[in-house]
Amino acid sequence: MDASGVDQPFPPEFLQMIEAMFPGHAEEVLAAMREGGADPSKLLAGLDADSEARALAFARLGRAFQSPTEGPVNWEMAHDLARQAAATGGDASITSAQASEAREALSVADLWLDEVTDFPAAGGRRDALSSAEWVEATIPVWRRLVDPIAASISQVLGEAITEHGRDLEDSVNQSLADMMKNLGGVVFGMQIGQAIGGLSREVFGLTDIGLALCEPTSAALLPSAIVRFSSGLDVHDGEMRLFLATREAAGARLFTHARWLPAHLIGAVEAYARGIEINVEAIEEAVRELDPADPQELRQALSSGVFTPARSPSQVAALARLETALALVEGWVDDVAGRAVAGRLPSAGALGEMIRRRRAAGGPAERAFATLVGLELRPRRAREARKLFALVAAEEGAAGRERLWSHPDLLPDAEELAIPELFLSGRAERAKAEADVDAAIAELLSSEAGDE
Repeated sequence: MDASGVDQPFPPEFLQMIEAMFPGHAEEVLAAMREGGADPSKLLAGLDADSEARALAFARLGRAFQSPTEGPVNWEMAHDLARQAAATGGDASITSAQASEAREALSVADLWLDEVTDFPAAGGRRDALSSAEWVEATIPVWRRLVDPIAASISQVLGEAITEHGRDLEDSVNQSLADMMKNLGGVVFGMQIGQAIGGLSREVFGLTDIGLALCEPTSAALLPSAIVRFSSGLDVHDGEMRLFLATREAAGARLFTHARWLPAHLIGAVEAYARGIEINVEAIEEAVRELDPADPQELRQALSSGVFTPARSPSQVAALARLETALALVEGWVDDVAGRAVAGRLPSAGALGEMIRRRRAAGGPAERAFATLVGLELRPRRAREARKLFALVAAEEGAAGRERLWSHPDLLPDAEELAIPELFLSGRAERAKAEADVDAAIAELLSSEAGDE
């Protein structure tokens, strides 16, 4: 039995830190933390007392507890962990030859796309990126996506912890709340950092998860991920690079010219965050079962919906908008890029099918949104979207297909996406009605001009 009155002793360093932060109240603070579901004795579990890893972990934990976190996520930790994960197994710097190959492939892709879409080439950079450079380029957009969700959850977690410290002096309880807020930032930093780092080793560019992950929108290729994807395939490296470059350049064009689209996607995530309804008792029970020393366990808990036992109607609506928009982005890229490479790349059909199977099996995009908002994307939606854009292009040409992106109200909703023919028939009826109104107005104006 240690000084805190519990059977399992806290690490000595931790006891010293708590005693220094809360003179005379260490036992009460530790009890409140445990009752609230945060057991500090587990934070350094599994690390040898004299190991360098333990010393580094404790130093980072101490900084997190004592230094205020700007926002709900400790982005310094997220950044460091993302860089570490990106370097797993090696992350060689981009060579001049790789950079030249990427820029050439993206330039050729833009020439091909000019023939099949009315959207002109994106004006951002064309480049090759290492996994680490991808992390650096995308962190600002990840912050916009993650912070609203983390803020909603952190607020309720803090309330759960401080509720168990209600018998403490007000100043001590407030300090405990601040400390736990910082710990929440660390947990989210661990989760997001590992997720971003993992994605950096799988994505092919800056747009292939259905979001524009760089501001301003740019096109880039990750040579190392392309090599890993094509390993064992009977496809020439240059052909694979051109195929993926065409998809990347198409995505960049869409996000550049449908200027409302990035904000629309992020807005759906923010709407989801605002609708979070959390059962504090369920949180307390769930958190008590977690081992904070195990990042995998923490990530699984945060992404499994343990903190959101029931989705509110606003959340359901936000997720429906998000899934529909992501499917439309993927479907448009599939259709346009497929047209651009048809007849030019011998393996284009097989490669397109591989991308669709990758999506169906749960590729980077699917895992990213499952982790972020618990949204399991349905690959069928993207196939329906591709069919819809192909039908519109057949009837109205590329110009008609691209006009759909001029405003979100012109795009199909979830019901219309499921039955593309329904969307087309409704579109035709609206066009006829508008033409009738225009004809009536023209006739009226003509009649008035004749009277005059």
